[in-house]
Amino acid sequence: MATQRRGKGEGSITRLADGRWQARVDLGYEGGKRVRKAFYGKTRKEVQEKLTTALHDHQRGLPLPDERQTVGQFLTDWLDNTARHTLRPTSYDGYADLVHHHLVPALGRVPLAKLTPQQIAACYGDLLAKGLAARTVQYAHAVLHRALDQAVRWNLVARNPTDAVDAPRPQRKEITVFNTEQAQQFLDAAQDDWLHALYVLALMTGMRQGELLGLRWQDVDLAAGSLSVRRTLVRTSQGWSWAEPKTAKGRRTIALPALAVEALRQHRVRQLEERLRAGGLWEDHDLVFPNHTGKPLERQNVVKRSFRPLLAKAGLPYIRFHDLRHSAATLLLSLGEHPKVVQERLGHSTIGVTMDTYSHVLPDMQRKAASRLDALFAAEAG
Repeated sequence: MATQRRGKGEGSITRLADGRWQARVDLGYEGGKRVRKAFYGKTRKEVQEKLTTALHDHQRGLPLPDERQTVGQFLTDWLDNTARHTLRPTSYDGYADLVHHHLVPALGRVPLAKLTPQQIAACYGDLLAKGLAARTVQYAHAVLHRALDQAVRWNLVARNPTDAVDAPRPQRKEITVFNTEQAQQFLDAAQDDWLHALYVLALMTGMRQGELLGLRWQDVDLAAGSLSVRRTLVRTSQGWSWAEPKTAKGRRTIALPALAVEALRQHRVRQLEERLRAGGLWEDHDLVFPNHTGKPLERQNVVKRSFRPLLAKAGLPYIRFHDLRHSAATLLLSLGEHPKVVQERLGHSTIGVTMDTYSHVLPDMQRKAASRLDALFAAEAG
């Protein structure tokens, strides 16, 4: 076994018995511990280049990579020890799903220190070729970027390779909404449904499904004709729970039209009657829209057993439950309501989000504005 020694602090290069080359560097003591690093390669030139790069990075104050830890090992550790404790439960579940089902199978065996932008870009291309939506791959990019930012802070890698990779840009989908006539058709069809008030609120307030299912009676003021959004119902791998709104704007008070107030009054009477019938089986969580024993409703059960059948009953095209929120915003904007008011009712973080999401309504608003100007100046001329 041939060895070439270098001076103190410069490292050494060794030919191993299996034919590989090894470069070792002793960096002295850091934080009371002796720091040694080893790099491996098929040729002497390869490990020489790694050693030179490592020493150069060390002189610049950059961390030296650990070639033994793989991307899969790092991502798993990051999920368990960091993401789990810093993310909302629903966000953690989404991160874990992307890591375990897409990122680790594609990149898991790659040494973390050797992960390159080219490998990451190829991973995204493969995921798209397998049929994943561009938005899903974009989300995977965001997860990987966040994880590797942590690797940089932990001094596991010198730089984040995702910084040099462009995530796929998803095509903007047209929003499907009810017009005024369709909204009325839907509410008529839901008139006798036990969740009639839920659909009235969805179309009158633009609340998210989780906000509606997490709404408590203590947050509803029927006398004042308003309600407060203070939490949302979330479903995770651990079961259901309540979470705070994601942003400060998400915590909001919404004025209710008389139609919604009356629907809630009737709903409360029916709920009290149902509670008496349930007797000891009822679990009191103070929910406005619980199931038949007082427990939180499952989102998918609402969609499958109530929402979709009502669409069919009304003879309306299929839309998502979330599109009721879009319908509420679109109807308000079409009526000439100021976008700032719509933003506040929906709980968007900024008015820019509102304007960007509902840009399809702007041309009609522009035409109405032009007509009002025509009428104004025609009157002045007369």
